[in-house]
Amino acid sequence: MASSSHSTTVKASQAEVWNFVSDMEKWAKLVPGYREHTIINDKQSTWKFAGNVGVLKKEVEVQIDITGWEEPTKISFELTGISDKFKGAGSFEADPISDSETKMTGNLEIKAGGLAAAVLNPVFSAVLPKATTMLTNRVANKIQTVNA
Repeated sequence: MASSSHSTTVKASQAEVWNFVSDMEKWAKLVPGYREHTIINDKQSTWKFAGNVGVLKKEVEVQIDITGWEEPTKISFELTGISDKFKGAGSFEADPISDSETKMTGNLEIKAGGLAAAVLNPVFSAVLPKATTMLTNRVANKIQTVNA
């Protein structure tokens, strides 16, 4: 299983961070490789991503299920591959530093199954740290822009 975590300081209150990350619609387009998403309900959506796997371009469709809303500190979700066999989980956590600064942490883990597991798991291990860092920083920057 590939897993990654990245923390950054956001110049926004914990409530402002929560307001942003608790609504997938606000941050879906910030995910690396984002192509499109469909909100099914407030706890479920499907997303399409595109990326490079070695020399190949690959499009992946994923179902996202919100598994926990722990206002104002944590939102958790599960990922299920629709186009490929994989499962994963992730979260955003918000810990107040002060009234105007919050430590935000993005967590993500993914494990491929089936025949492609031997190929996909090393790829996930290689790309997940960069993708997690990129997403967490993009979300933090967007929150700061929205609340400036």
